[in-house]
Amino acid sequence: MTKRERKCWPEYFQKILTGEKNFELRLGAFECEVGDILLLREWDPQIEEYTGRHLEREITFILDTKTLTFWTEEEIQRLGFKIMSLKEKVEK
Repeated sequence: MTKRERKCWPEYFQKILTGEKNFELRLGAFECEVGDILLLREWDPQIEEYTGRHLEREITFILDTKTLTFWTEEEIQRLGFKIMSLKEKVEK
């Protein structure tokens, strides 16, 4: 297990903090493994400073998009990706 520290903008930091957002999208510019800890430090891009808030989350799944072969490069460039957060449906 390794701790990986990254900046996180306030709007996304707050959604992770409240549990509304339970995923993280990053460029594949660093190594990480399932079980590593992601230390997110809230960064305010308007003043270019850390706010002092931070949180830690364990990495439970990694999807490396470079290995996906579902779509052509043209489709990806034209349409982009949608990253979705899921939860179990509660029957009413």
